[in-house]
Amino acid sequence: MTKTPRDPKGDTREARLKAALRANLARRKAQGRARAGTAEDMMNEQHGPEMPANGQTPGNED
Repeated sequence: MTKTPRDPKGDTREARLKAALRANLARRKAQGRARAGTAEDMMNEQHGPEMPANGQTPGNED
C-alpha cells in the first residue's frame, strides 16, 4: 500500500487545530484549578478554623 501525499494546507490546518486544542485544554485546566482553590477558600470561610488561636475548644468554658 502506498500513502497518498498529504496536502500542505491540511498539515497547517492540523497544526493549528492541535495548537488550539492544547491552548483550550490549558485554559480549562487553569479554570478548574481556580475553581478548586475558590471552593477550598469558601469551605474554610464557612467552617472557620478548626481550633481557636488560644488552643481551647469552644463550648464548655467554666
